[in-house]
Amino acid sequence: MSEINEARPDPDALLEEASGEGRGRFKVFLGAAPGVGKTYAMLEAARRRAAEGVDVVAGVVETHGRLETETLLAGLEVVPKRAHFYRERILHEMDLESLIERRPDLALIDELAHTNVPGSRHEKRWQDVEDVLAAGIDVYTTLNVQHLETMNDRVARISGVKVRETVPDRLLEQADEIELIDLPPEDLLERLRAGKVYVQDQAARAVQNFFSKGNLTALRELAMRAAADRVDAQLMRHMRSTATSGPWPVQERILVCLDDGPVARDVVRAGKRMADRARVGWTAVHVATDRGDRKSEEERDRLASALRLAERLGAETSTLREGESVAATVLEHARRINASRIVLGRGRGRRTGTTLFNEDVAGAVVAQARDFEVTLIADPPQKEEASKRRLPRWRPQAESGAYLRATLVMAAFSMAAMALETVLPVTALSLVFMTGVIVVASIYGLGPSIAASALGFVAYNFFFTEPRLTFRVVREAELVTLGLFLVASIVTGNLAARLRARAIALRDSVERTTILHEFARRIAVAPSSEAVARAGVEQIAAAMGLEALVLRRVGSRIDTIASEPEAAPLDMRDRTAGRYTLEKGDPSGRGTDTLSSSPWLFLPVRAAEDTLAVLGLRSGEERPMTAEDRRLVEAFASQLALAFERTDLTDALEAARLSSETERLRSALLSSVSHDLRTPLVSIIGAASSLADTGTRYTPEMRHELAETIREEGERLDRYIQNLLDMTRLSHGALTPRRIAADLSEIVGNARRRLRNDLARYQFEMVFPDALPAIEVDPVLIEQVLVNVLDNAAKHAPDGTTIRLLARVDGPAIELAIADQGPGIPAEARHRVFEMFYRVTTGDAQRAGTGLGLAIARGIVEAHGGRIRADATNSDGSGTTIVLRLPLANPEL
Repeated sequence: MSEINEARPDPDALLEEASGEGRGRFKVFLGAAPGVGKTYAMLEAARRRAAEGVDVVAGVVETHGRLETETLLAGLEVVPKRAHFYRERILHEMDLESLIERRPDLALIDELAHTNVPGSRHEKRWQDVEDVLAAGIDVYTTLNVQHLETMNDRVARISGVKVRETVPDRLLEQADEIELIDLPPEDLLERLRAGKVYVQDQAARAVQNFFSKGNLTALRELAMRAAADRVDAQLMRHMRSTATSGPWPVQERILVCLDDGPVARDVVRAGKRMADRARVGWTAVHVATDRGDRKSEEERDRLASALRLAERLGAETSTLREGESVAATVLEHARRINASRIVLGRGRGRRTGTTLFNEDVAGAVVAQARDFEVTLIADPPQKEEASKRRLPRWRPQAESGAYLRATLVMAAFSMAAMALETVLPVTALSLVFMTGVIVVASIYGLGPSIAASALGFVAYNFFFTEPRLTFRVVREAELVTLGLFLVASIVTGNLAARLRARAIALRDSVERTTILHEFARRIAVAPSSEAVARAGVEQIAAAMGLEALVLRRVGSRIDTIASEPEAAPLDMRDRTAGRYTLEKGDPSGRGTDTLSSSPWLFLPVRAAEDTLAVLGLRSGEERPMTAEDRRLVEAFASQLALAFERTDLTDALEAARLSSETERLRSALLSSVSHDLRTPLVSIIGAASSLADTGTRYTPEMRHELAETIREEGERLDRYIQNLLDMTRLSHGALTPRRIAADLSEIVGNARRRLRNDLARYQFEMVFPDALPAIEVDPVLIEQVLVNVLDNAAKHAPDGTTIRLLARVDGPAIELAIADQGPGIPAEARHRVFEMFYRVTTGDAQRAGTGLGLAIARGIVEAHGGRIRADATNSDGSGTTIVLRLPLANPEL
């Protein structure tokens, strides 16, 4: 809410202009369809600028083989396109870097909605244009209206063709100039038939599909409206930045003014009909006055219902703070938004003229609105007749206790005036009573202040005017003094009461803003949808004293995911209302037009076009929900929608990550089973088949070799299966080491015996201290670790090289380093080689493996409280050294 006191530039408009400093100017040649002459018009304008001495360069101009366009392009400098190799083809795109480095005064960049070849700096050409503008270079570009993001669905419905390349509408909004390139449908169709847009066969298909006369007429209107909207936005920005007083008779705009009268909803419907007939935008406003606290609950609900109806019918709604008067505030806002027509209720049965405290808004607007067309909506006849039958009734503003306290305050000030009579002249005692009136107005409001003024008038007359203790006035001067005192008291009390009301309104506004901020802060840190719902329900209950709950769809059911512990359970009627809101996206329940018998008010928690949840609210009979409460809880619903979008997106990303990781592990496991386990099986089956072939004579040495092959491949297969089993046990936490004091040399010897055939091709060197202390480990598991590490070295190290084992005592542990002379592991991959199924794509990843060996080694070592890491063996990065850190059995020795 804002109050407009004087004509001054809008700070936001000035900041918007300042933010454009240093950027190039942006001009868009907008057309309804291909072939209307956008590129031709752009080149004509560019040649005129070049003739004026402007440095013009063509970044990219698509001539499509049209001779007239190529003729205009000739003579202009063209930046050579950059070649991109994509899908075995060479494609050319605008060279953005060269264009920016060239830094011309004006760059021509055709087809703003174009999608760049993958591998370019940006995905879309409009992003290239933003970079060029940011570099301070002016840009001319072309665009068809169907490529605007908000026009995309309309064009699809009109033409049946879904345009895939779109441009955000903000690009058009940021344009400094738009030139509409218009061509009647008949002329464009003639150009198509003449082959000036497409080749003949393409032109025939285009006329039959997209380029029908009806489609072109509709697209032409969309282009004109888009250009008109942009020009209107530029005009509004100019008027705000220069504090120009409107209205200017350009594009029509309708302003609908709402109050708490019975005709409010009729005013909304009338404004909607006018806006639809004129096909223009409309705004609905309500002016909040300092006398708003005198409204009955019926009037508050009526106003809130009218505002909700306006929002539902597509109006922009806002609440203004009264300035000089309601009529002046309405007219000032109409000039500010450049409205051309004002629609408001006449209210003949309520306020037919100006009284002391009530303003005839309709009459004042009609009298002062010389620049606007004003439409008055009168009460329906039956409402008018009923209002004539009712006698006017004064409705007290404050409770009766406030009037009693006002009487006591004035009695106290009367006694104070009697005490001060000895030191003050009688005429000055009126100031004492006026002070009492101000005190009453500041505390209790307007009604008690008027009563206090009357009491002060009576007391001053009775006690301090001659003859005293009577209500008669003898001297004319005292009669004038009494009259002026009464008038001054009433005016002063009214001003004080208005100041009080404004202070209360400001306090309430600050309080509601604080509540909304705390609500947004609480739900912003909630990690899940359930946590968001619980935080929202708790905050609403604590801040507003309302019973609250949140409904969401869980599978095929609609469940309450959060509610107040004291909240009453939902019956069948309430659940039906909640289901209706979730499915239809409209409010239901108490205070609405749908299932209003329910004590719950159900509000949709909407994000874009989807209803994510339902916020249910229930207020007791002792505390009915006001219009301001309704607006606040609707803001709560909007904040909940943002929070649910965030948590749903997080859940979706986590599910996608988990699905991707699961698929990766599944593929890796299948790869291991299908290849690495199959390889030894093939060798076993082949050797066994040869032994079983009785028709072939094998020497004993050959049979022994085949049997040895079966044994070796069986052991290899056993190691793979053991790794899979160990990894399963590790992932389920079922692997528990049975630690004993063990000799590391003995464990190494057992591992070497298991791999004696694989290690036979290498030189083996062990560098151990003479007195190597015992380690506290499970010997069987650590032996499996060494087998996996040595097997990995045997796979990747060249034959004949040395595999070296070095052990040393380091504090309470022994470090065992196993170094090979293989190609090594890249530095960026050394921390990943211990992940399941991970295989380095270069270096050591030259032979097959399951990718489980080192992962299992890490799991076993860490289960013992140790650590494992991978280093390079040599300074040039070649070779791999796996370092195991294992705990000593008696570290204190």
